[in-house]
Formats: sequence, C-alpha cells, structure tokens
Amino acid sequence: MTKGVVLSEVREKITVLDQQLLKIFAERRALSLSVAQSKVDTVKNVRDQQREEELLVDLIQRGHKLGLDAQYIAKLFHVIIEDSVLNQQAWLQERINNQTDKTTTSVAFLGAKGSYSYLASHRYFSRRVEEIIEIGCSSFNQIIDRVESGQAEYGMLPIENTSSGSINEVYDLLQHTSLSIVGELTQPVKHCLLSVHGSSLAAIDTIYCHAQPYQQCSQYLLPLKNIKFEFCDSTAAAMEQVAQLNQPNLAVIGSQEGGLLYDLTAVKSAIANQKENHSRFIVVARKAVEVAIQLPAKTTFIISTAQQSGALVDALLVLKNNDINMTKLESRPIQGNPWEEMFYIDVEANLHSKNMQQALQQLNKIAKQIKILGCYPTEHIIETPIPQILIDSNTPV
Repeated sequence: MTKGVVLSEVREKITVLDQQLLKIFAERRALSLSVAQSKVDTVKNVRDQQREEELLVDLIQRGHKLGLDAQYIAKLFHVIIEDSVLNQQAWLQERINNQTDKTTTSVAFLGAKGSYSYLASHRYFSRRVEEIIEIGCSSFNQIIDRVESGQAEYGMLPIENTSSGSINEVYDLLQHTSLSIVGELTQPVKHCLLSVHGSSLAAIDTIYCHAQPYQQCSQYLLPLKNIKFEFCDSTAAAMEQVAQLNQPNLAVIGSQEGGLLYDLTAVKSAIANQKENHSRFIVVARKAVEVAIQLPAKTTFIISTAQQSGALVDALLVLKNNDINMTKLESRPIQGNPWEEMFYIDVEANLHSKNMQQALQQLNKIAKQIKILGCYPTEHIIETPIPQILIDSNTPV
C-alpha cells in the first residue's frame, strides 16, 4: 500500500510538470512568432544557424550540470527549433499573401482519415488555420478535379518516396493541370502491421494494403508464407476494412498514428525496406503564391528540349552558370509524342530572384517549352550541427 501511495504521488507530480511544460512550450511558440514579426521590416532570414548552434551548445553545457544527456537535449531542442522555424515561415507566408485572418480551409487528399495523405494534410495546415475541412478522394485525378473546380482550396499530393521512388501518376497529372504548387511537406513514413486488439503476428493470414506501402515493405512481405494480400485504393480504406471486419487474422499496413483512429494496434513495427522512410508531398492550389524573401524557396518547372545531342546538358548548364542548385530531375514521356520526354526540375531558388529570372530567359532560347509549376517555401529543415566532441564526451568544451 505504501508503495502504491508513493507511486501515485510521483505520477501526480509528473502530470503537473508535464502540464507546466505544455504551457512553457506554448509561450515559447508565441515568442517565436514575435521574432518573425520583427523580421518583416529588417528582412532578416528566418533561420540564424550561428545563433541556433550557440543556443544548443549553451543548453547542452547547462544540461550537463543538471545530469542531462547531450543527445537527449540536442534531440529535444532540434524538434523545438524546427517547430519554431516552420511556424515563423507559415506566419510570414500568410502575411505576404494576405491570409492572416483565415481560420478555416478545405483540403482534398487521397483516402480518408488515417491515410498518410490525411496525416500530412493535418500536419501542414495545422500551422495555418484552426479548422480543416477534409475532402477525402479515391484517386489523384479526383484531388486535382476538386481543386480545379473550386470544391477544395488545396490539394495534397504525394510526389515521391525515399523507398519506392517517384509517383509517376502525379507527375503526369502536373503536365496538364492549371494548378500551382504552393507548398511542400516531407512526412516520415513508419509502416507497421496493424490489427484489432488481442491479435498476434502468428494469427495473421490476410494483409490489406495500398500498392505504395506494399512496395515500400517488400523485403519484409515477400518472404512471408501463406499470406493473402488484398489491395485497396488507399491506406485509409484498408484500415477501415480491417476495423469493420474486426477479425484477429486480418492486418493492414499503415502508421501507428493512423491506426489509432480506427482502434487498431501494431503487431509488428518498422517493416519498411528503409529505416529512414519519408514521403514528399506537394500542396497545389488554383492561385500561385508569393514567397517571402526571408524564406528559403523552391521553384518547380517542366522543360522539353530539342531532340538533339547535348540538349538537356545545355539546359542544366544554364542552371549551373547562374549558381542555381538543382534538387530534383525527373523525366516523363510526353503524351501523344512517342519517344519524346519532358523533364521535371526542382531548384533551390525564388522564382522572382535575379538568378532565376536570368536562367529562365536563357532557357527560353534553347528549350521547346517551359511551364512553371510553382514557387513555394521549402519545409525541409536541416538540423543545426553541434560539435561532435560535445556529443561524444557529454562534457563542456
């Protein structure tokens, strides 16, 4: 009994501390937005990595005196800094595009609640609006149609995955749509086998899944014996099916976070081919956005070149000579023109920058066609490096 009373008291103290931490995190987030507001007139970049490094070093040294591990502090504050940067970016974008009073928005995505597209939509727009009007779709083409027709303000489209590669259907749709890319998001993908409560891995004989997660988990799935696979239009549809059937021999490939929405639990975690598995999503809208000068930007465009030796090399040299870094090059066939290809290119540049405008002028002279798909802030936040000696030794330098 004594141990029980002591344990309950300790848990109560932990709960109080956790609630205090939440208030502190909220207060820190509010202060970070004040920092963004101060950068409007001074036109300073959102990130100051020298200050971030100095902050992390100081925190690690202070934490060492309190008996806290350097890795623990670094991991915790990397997440806090990323949240701060992304919230500042979202605020600056809302301001420059006159969207600061917006409280709701409608988003079309693949599948229903629990799908990776659903999770990506909530993660991206939770920084921008209070309420998301969810529009689940059964195909990528339907997402495009919903936005083009005005039924949804935005569409969330997966464009590539670190395990299964590019999603060609989405690239092909971008050839013909009038929509603009206005944002991007990289979403961690942590595939699990999910089933109803009380099930076990040994009991599973049927797995429901979408084709993409199946490919991304092929190394784990292919050696399985006597397993039947049922393919669905989306991960959400697969989870919904398993939840409705409510049988311990059925499982679905999905995220633990999405499974919670259907009362499903993981019977096997970390089944993806790659330990670090991420999907990149793009956000599309009817109207292009202007990117605040303080933010790192990407521009995506399509280019088709003449059918002659060295044509693509000449185009890429234009980017190199204008000091523009290319982050993605994808070729796709031009529909209706056999053996001809278009090239999708992502570059780290603001569309309205001097270098990018100069590059486009030069490309127009050598390319058959150029189509700008969008300019948007990049949301891939690289962690601020910390001196390794500080991490290895866990002592002040």
